[in-house]
Amino acid sequence: MSTETPARSESQAIHSVLLPRDQRPAPANPVSSSLAFGWRAMLKIKHIPMQLFDVTVFPLMMTVMFTFIFGGAMGAVVSGTGETGGAAISEYVQFFIPGIFVQTLIMVTMYTGITLNKDVSKGIFDRFRSLPIWRPSQLVGALLGDQVRYMLAGIIILGVGFAVGFRPENGITGVIGAFALLLVFCFCLSWVWTTVALLLPNEEAVMGVSMTIMMPLTFASNIFVPTETMPDWLQPVVDANPVSIVVASIRDLMLGTDQGSLGLVALCCVVLVAVFSPLCMVLYNRKS
Repeated sequence: MSTETPARSESQAIHSVLLPRDQRPAPANPVSSSLAFGWRAMLKIKHIPMQLFDVTVFPLMMTVMFTFIFGGAMGAVVSGTGETGGAAISEYVQFFIPGIFVQTLIMVTMYTGITLNKDVSKGIFDRFRSLPIWRPSQLVGALLGDQVRYMLAGIIILGVGFAVGFRPENGITGVIGAFALLLVFCFCLSWVWTTVALLLPNEEAVMGVSMTIMMPLTFASNIFVPTETMPDWLQPVVDANPVSIVVASIRDLMLGTDQGSLGLVALCCVVLVAVFSPLCMVLYNRKS
């Protein structure tokens, strides 16, 4: 009698502060919980604006440097005339801007993994996993929030590109289509860095491994020079590089040329998500 009474009183006290069952809010569905975590990722940018340094200064430096330092020499090759100078730079800008647009946004995707690794190492995701929500929403929301960083970097690159003379022949429709396609590819590619972040112990290791993967992907591609200028044995490797496939498709959309590589980009996206998202969830569920 002496033990039941306090227990009943405690139960009554708890029920007195709880809402009736029919008035309780519905549990978050996968969409709402993913959007909530996406909003969390955006708030982190708001409170730590230094995170935007890499997506603002780096694209600006790369575009200006390649246009005015290397543009004359590379433009002579791209134009096929062998002449350097102003006309060659203008020719190279038309070729180069879609490529650097892709490279910049792909490089920014690496920071998705670094940020995630930092959250996991601090134990924040242990608390998230205890919540009654769709388990992948923490990862999907983080990837959705990073779309803002990708958009900002892309707008800067295109703005600088227009300033140095880039004029897409397919107009605003082609630019918007290329932007949308690249955002989808970056979202799919981010699953690779998310997997790396869950495999490695700290953000320094994530950065090192990510750069090791990223450097050959971006430089052994058609971003800076046409594939035809490379040795015969290297050309098939570069053509099979997913980055080369995306760059070719972005150029097609912006310049209004043949768009035969769109299907290959879609295939790359499907393969990336199909392989790395399940692997990522297995690692995430086992992470302590």
